[in-house]
Amino acid sequence: MYLILGSHAHVPYGAGGDEFEQTYTLKLRPFISTLYKYPKIQGTLHYSGVLLHWIEKVHPEFLMLIEDLVSRKQVELLGGGFYEPMLSLIPLQDKIGQVELLTTYLRKQFGKRPQGCWIPGLCWEQNLVSPLSACGMAYTFLDEGQFAAAGLSGEDLYSPCISEDQGKIITVFPISDTLKAAAGKASPHEALERLTASPGGSASLDRVVSVFPEAGNTDTVSAELFWHEFFEDLSRCESFLEFTSPGKYLKGRRGLKKAYFPDSRGRQYLIEYPEANGIYSKMVFSHTLINQLRGDKSRKRTAREELWKAQGFDVFCPLNHGGICHSGIRKNAYHALLGAEKITRETGTFIPSLMNFDFDLDNDVEYLFQGERINCYIRLEGAGVFELDYLPKTWNYLDTFNCPEAGGRPDSSRAVRRRSVRRRCAFSDWLLPLDFSPEDAIKGGCSAETRACGGERFELAEMEKGRGKVSFTLPAASGSVPAGSEAPEKKALPFGQIGIEKSYQLRKDTLTVAYTLTNRGAEAADFQFATAIDLSFPGEGEEFVRVLKGSTGVKPESGGRLFLKDTEALKFQDLKNETVINLGSAKPFDAWIFPVRSPCNIGGNKAELYQSTCIMPLLRISLKSGETYRNEFTLKISH
Repeated sequence: MYLILGSHAHVPYGAGGDEFEQTYTLKLRPFISTLYKYPKIQGTLHYSGVLLHWIEKVHPEFLMLIEDLVSRKQVELLGGGFYEPMLSLIPLQDKIGQVELLTTYLRKQFGKRPQGCWIPGLCWEQNLVSPLSACGMAYTFLDEGQFAAAGLSGEDLYSPCISEDQGKIITVFPISDTLKAAAGKASPHEALERLTASPGGSASLDRVVSVFPEAGNTDTVSAELFWHEFFEDLSRCESFLEFTSPGKYLKGRRGLKKAYFPDSRGRQYLIEYPEANGIYSKMVFSHTLINQLRGDKSRKRTAREELWKAQGFDVFCPLNHGGICHSGIRKNAYHALLGAEKITRETGTFIPSLMNFDFDLDNDVEYLFQGERINCYIRLEGAGVFELDYLPKTWNYLDTFNCPEAGGRPDSSRAVRRRSVRRRCAFSDWLLPLDFSPEDAIKGGCSAETRACGGERFELAEMEKGRGKVSFTLPAASGSVPAGSEAPEKKALPFGQIGIEKSYQLRKDTLTVAYTLTNRGAEAADFQFATAIDLSFPGEGEEFVRVLKGSTGVKPESGGRLFLKDTEALKFQDLKNETVINLGSAKPFDAWIFPVRSPCNIGGNKAELYQSTCIMPLLRISLKSGETYRNEFTLKISH
């Protein structure tokens, strides 16, 4: 039996220095320093370019240790994408660019060009074979489950196979899930003995087992003890086991079976997490802008490298670092994407515009304001703003995460999540009964008496490109809601007699949103009108954001909540970005302000992470039959 022992580590681009230090201290250093003491055991290492670049600056002596292991041929390095990208999702040009960037780094740093690569998250698509092969990658790894899904079984689960696309070939090694579980207890010897003695196994039959184990302990001393016991246990296997590396094993090998692996995981995240689809859509949009650059290769290359920073695997799915749930990871992705977009804009020649364009890649149009300082993107669902970029600070103030109280938590089933989760946005409107309370809003309550217009589809009324204005309508009685399970018939939509007209206009750094509400019913209607505006700040608390009513500072209650009566203007000071956001109204309003948090798993620990601050201006309205109510909100961002 041949054993390929691997180590893989990555920290997302933009993560804090403490996360890098923790990964280095608890994962990298104990493994490598212990491996160094066992020269007969070979290792295969993949550390992302982001992590290696940090190590180079903070712990350069560690790279010298790896270089020594490479020079004595104890370690083989794996390539891949520099920023640990979701390879299955990114454009072909970026696939090749990211792989070549890490290959160049490894060659310069360690004097060796990698022969194989790591697939982040093992998110595979068959068309990855061609670009990886074109980059000189001869092999990669997938897990046992993916081998089984390809129709392989029995002894074929203990042997690499070849896979092909467009005439290009790559070898794929299976990662043993069974051995990984045993290795996590620092006792691989028994598992390896069982594998050797399992039916069909014999001394004359080559078996290849690949494993990328992880220490289950959390402190440095325990991690070092874990790896010492692990390597001691492996040393007892020398009578029936040969340590090898993928490149060494494949040298001169022929006659490997051929297999095609079904696509896995990657694109599913875009369905499960609309926030991930938002970043993906922005990535595709930015990629198009970069490709339109002509004549300035240096500027084009710089913009593309900014784009690559936003393509990390972590941005699209939940992981131990928090993944898509982690506000900091998303914000760094948007920072890079907006930085790339700024680079594509010609200084002095950029012209603000309003266009309709399928930004979300859902076969439906969105309406995009592209201003000198502000981008404002609007969708027909709810006629809400789903992206609000302040370009001087490369910050998306609508980068938040939706985790409903019921049915849509990140730890719920995929099927439930797909049904229940809608991306949060700004100017998402509600028609509420008069007794609806701030507590109901904070809990996300949507009773049978409320009308959530943010989930209804508006219609385009008028688009005036010359004036930079777009208007939408939501006709009266535009839908119905199902009654309770005890009554299968449908009942009328609450406040369904109210029609809404809504217009947006962007001028420099000010977005104006005008509302016209009309009672189309035969009877009078008394209700509360609220519009939810989610603003995503760098964090919560007075060290990040201050709230002012007029010129007077207001301190939140416990839990970060605020309820303000009778105001015409609110000011939010973003202390980290050094910006001020002014929310004004033509008519006085009450305001509910509360933080939006979501549960998240970081490093195996559950935490409630801040996502955004929800501001809900509230207006009490009484309309007779045929009567109309008008109001106008302004949102101004400055620094």
